[in-house]
Amino acid sequence: MGMDFSTLRTLISRYCVGEENWVDSRTIYIGHKEPPSGTEAFIQQRYPDNRIVSSKYTFWNFIPKNMFEQFRRIANFYFLIIFLIQLIIDTPTSPITSGLPLFFVITVTAIKQGYEDWLRHKADNSVNQCPVHVVQHGKVVRKQSRKLRVGDVVSVKEDETFPCDLILLSTSREDGTCFVTTASLDGESSHKTYYAVQDTRAYNTEKEVDSIHATIECEQPQPDLYKFVGRINIYMDNEPVARPLGSENLLLRGATLKNTEYIYAVAIYTGMETKMALNYQSKSQKRSAVEKSMNAYLVVYLCILIGKSIINTIMKYAWQADTNRDEPWYNHRTVSERERHILIRAFTDFLAFMVLFNYIIPVSMYVTVEMQKFLGSYFIMWDDEMFDEELGERAVVNTSDLNEELGQVEYVFTDKTGTLTENNMEFIECCVDGHVYVPNIICNGQVMTGAGMDMIDTSPGPGAREHEELFFRALCLCHTVQVKEEETVDGIKQGIHQGKSTSFYISSSPDEVALVEGMKRLGFTFLRLKDSHMEILNREDEIERFELLEVLTFDSVRRRMSVIVRSSTGELYLFCKGADSSIFPRVISGKVEQIKARVEHNAVEGLRTLCVAYRPLSPEQYQEVCDLLNGAKLALQDRDRQLAEAYDLIEKDLILLGATAVEDRLQDKAADTIESLHKAGMKVWVLTGDKMETAAATCYASKLFRRNTQILELTTKRTEEQSLHDVLFDLSRTVLRQHGGMTRDTFSSLSGDCTDYGLIIDGATLSAVMRPAQEDSNSGNYKEIFLEICRNCSAVLCCRMAPLQKAQIVKLIKASKEHPITLAIGDGANDVSMILEAHVGIGIMGKEGRQAVRNSDYAIPKFKHLKKMLLVHGHYYYIRISELVQYFFYKNVCFIFPQFLYQFFCGFSQQPLYDTAYLTLYNISFTSLPILLYSLIEQHINMDILKKDPSLYRDIAKNSLLRWRNFIYWTVLGVYDAVVMFFGAYFLFDNTTFTSNGQLMTTNTQMMFGNWTFGTLVFTVLVFTVTFKLALDTHYWTWINHFIIWGSLIFFVIFSLLWGGIIWPFLNYQRMYYVFMQMLSSGPAWLSIILLITASLVPDVVKKVIWRALWPTTTERIQRVRDKREFERALAYHSSDSLLDDVAVTET
Repeated sequence: MGMDFSTLRTLISRYCVGEENWVDSRTIYIGHKEPPSGTEAFIQQRYPDNRIVSSKYTFWNFIPKNMFEQFRRIANFYFLIIFLIQLIIDTPTSPITSGLPLFFVITVTAIKQGYEDWLRHKADNSVNQCPVHVVQHGKVVRKQSRKLRVGDVVSVKEDETFPCDLILLSTSREDGTCFVTTASLDGESSHKTYYAVQDTRAYNTEKEVDSIHATIECEQPQPDLYKFVGRINIYMDNEPVARPLGSENLLLRGATLKNTEYIYAVAIYTGMETKMALNYQSKSQKRSAVEKSMNAYLVVYLCILIGKSIINTIMKYAWQADTNRDEPWYNHRTVSERERHILIRAFTDFLAFMVLFNYIIPVSMYVTVEMQKFLGSYFIMWDDEMFDEELGERAVVNTSDLNEELGQVEYVFTDKTGTLTENNMEFIECCVDGHVYVPNIICNGQVMTGAGMDMIDTSPGPGAREHEELFFRALCLCHTVQVKEEETVDGIKQGIHQGKSTSFYISSSPDEVALVEGMKRLGFTFLRLKDSHMEILNREDEIERFELLEVLTFDSVRRRMSVIVRSSTGELYLFCKGADSSIFPRVISGKVEQIKARVEHNAVEGLRTLCVAYRPLSPEQYQEVCDLLNGAKLALQDRDRQLAEAYDLIEKDLILLGATAVEDRLQDKAADTIESLHKAGMKVWVLTGDKMETAAATCYASKLFRRNTQILELTTKRTEEQSLHDVLFDLSRTVLRQHGGMTRDTFSSLSGDCTDYGLIIDGATLSAVMRPAQEDSNSGNYKEIFLEICRNCSAVLCCRMAPLQKAQIVKLIKASKEHPITLAIGDGANDVSMILEAHVGIGIMGKEGRQAVRNSDYAIPKFKHLKKMLLVHGHYYYIRISELVQYFFYKNVCFIFPQFLYQFFCGFSQQPLYDTAYLTLYNISFTSLPILLYSLIEQHINMDILKKDPSLYRDIAKNSLLRWRNFIYWTVLGVYDAVVMFFGAYFLFDNTTFTSNGQLMTTNTQMMFGNWTFGTLVFTVLVFTVTFKLALDTHYWTWINHFIIWGSLIFFVIFSLLWGGIIWPFLNYQRMYYVFMQMLSSGPAWLSIILLITASLVPDVVKKVIWRALWPTTTERIQRVRDKREFERALAYHSSDSLLDDVAVTET
């Protein structure tokens, strides 16, 4: 009973009274086994399964959720209201004229978005259904990943990816360690070491692992990849033994097992609670700047529509104030109409005018835009220049809604590892005592110090050979590299074959591998570390053994590492390598100036440099070092500080040996791409989880930072010396003193006269900057100061970033007062958050899985393809859709404004000016195809010029073609054309006479006088004018353009002839019969149509000529040069033809 009461007490305290920390922790029962009786209550908690969801819709919520999102669009909602009004009241036009286009738009959009989400479901299923191996009842059982539960013991083999977040129990290695690459999480492809729980690492079989009886208490899921706190209670003889758990025991979903045959681990976080999933941003509907402009214009046109309807309603009742006009003899009202209240009648008339003028809101524009985006996206997928033969992959478009946004990007946020770089470090050279050694120049195993080498000092000093070999030995010994033996096909491991190693190297630092491999090419081969002894093979093929006594590990504050070794002859050495800034101050001898000059030369070339030094130790000195280190390691308080002080005392009085240069190989044309983006006016930020030194070297190599760039550091190291407040204000004063309060955009063209600043910030400092200001502190809001500094820097590097911090950076820039358009590009799962947060997200088909590609808007094989995607495709997309949007509003103003003017001449009776067929087909057939084709293939400038001159991208920056000034111009032009068409036709009908057979004819044009003839004349001029306007704006002519533009005009003429020339049996009345043919039979009518079209187009042409002559854009200047060259080429061709003709005549 005692146990029962304790259990009850635990339950009451947890669920009723509330323990202080129970909400912040969880208890996991390994293998789902209950704890021994009398120890603790068994409370099985509910956790989510292991499914990953990146899709947006489900089968059940697709229709309501998609409808809600679509009717958030102003135009869609407006046409729904108009459609309902047409159903409810008697209106001048049929409900079909609004309902059918609306239904088509909604259906097409829903199918498109549904298909895109189905692809995401498909990708999710491929992940959720992949097999995992779970230990149950002493046997390994195969399950689908989605069925994995918290508490399951999982078996993972080498090169497999972890299916969820796991606590490591045991491994195939005797020391209980395993090696993991976390490239898809933090971008680092290096091998990291993780440790099994001390008391369970001996359990190496399924049955042994299944016999483990333990519980894990740990924190609830949180997104920090580098933080984990927990403990494991192992029950031995019913007595729990508690062991601490930290991040070194936690294997994260998405990481890959390396150099370890197998591991056993227990699932603690699954599905959307894994740290990787918590770093995902929730998917939201992205809307482009063009779409936002369209919505703003629609609001304006809606106001114009309401204004027109109100004016016409007021004028109607003013007109009908006269009784004779209100009820003429041919149109008496019914009793119910007379009894209806005047306000109800006025409101009904207002709605009727709204329906009559509703065509000013172009619903067909949305259909055309959707088709243009969908069809236009195939140009990216079909682009052969964006095909990668190595991967066999083309560019992919996951979301075509953002095509034009590619032409508006102002900030580019890029990952480093796998995005800018290929993850391949290459040893370039080393410099020993001033002599430069290049690995490739080797003759008979001896390094040639002559031909092909850049010799700084050709006079070798005494002991040069000994120093050279000591340098090579130092690099073979001063590292944390491990050796992995290659395996043959039949599984036989081969270590050393005929005296040469067939192994390859792995390390937590890829440049360490490059250095060791470089030494191998120079004749010194690191063989293995076994039983605390390091073995190297020298040039004479002799194996040298050194006992590894101590490793002084690398850290970002010291920026160096050291080892203490004992040679086979008993000599003691301390070998140290590190950054030049941390080695040179500690050197007491060596050829410092010569080596420093070489280091600076290599740094300018963008190579990663390290300096190497050594110090011989006597036994007494070594004993002092041991005592110093042991005292620091055993300290319980301030252990890190004491270790740092001990390292500082040990690593001194060094003798400089030389320096190395390693290249972190950039992706092909990565530097050229970044340079082009800079010239295009974009700011490039590198956001990486990598170390600051590594990332900074890559930034120099990729030309993000230049030789004259002054680097500003906002890092933990600096904020430890000064307060964050002081550092921020110092940096702010530095950049503003130079720039005088202007942002870089103001003086981008004068950047050569200004200091070029580059900012480096790390994740910890960013967290402090992003933290909200306390009310009682005087620190203020650091975000604004940070943004001001960033605005005045040409490039920014953010290192040691957690995935969610990358998204926070993007969000911070998005929300700044300029509201710039952002683009994020990456290749790993750690980049998914920023890809989802940015306006445009691009995934790279790299080596780090497909999470980034699956969650991106666009995917490209390599970083270099970003250049063409933005500078060419983005430029074209924006130009095309801008013209499409403005043109649609323009042609609808031309279409509806005559209808508004006509009401003043028909007693405001809501009489349509145009026939129903013309009303319905104007936007669907007569004028839709030419603008759709224009928006697909227009090239206002050659794509080769766009690639060669990135500055042309600036011409379209900041949504320049859809600004209010342009919108007003197009609207005024539409009103002008409408006035010319209406009143031009009106004056032709000014004088009328009766013919002998009683018909009313116009004196000027000898046409039948009537409202349908008048409307048809206006409509004919309208169709030809708006089509010719588009033809004048077209720069890139093909046979398709000619076919569609002139074909649409011919179709209009043929349709009008057939519509009015045949008595159609399905029509109740034939009001258009013979109207069009009779109009065309009049010679003056032809002349009038030509004159009206010319009068409509002339002002626009004159304006363009004047503007191009006085204020040409860069694009227009290039167009003028191109046209001039084509003219000269044609002239030269004709001249040569004439010359040949003269020669032929002379010969004859």
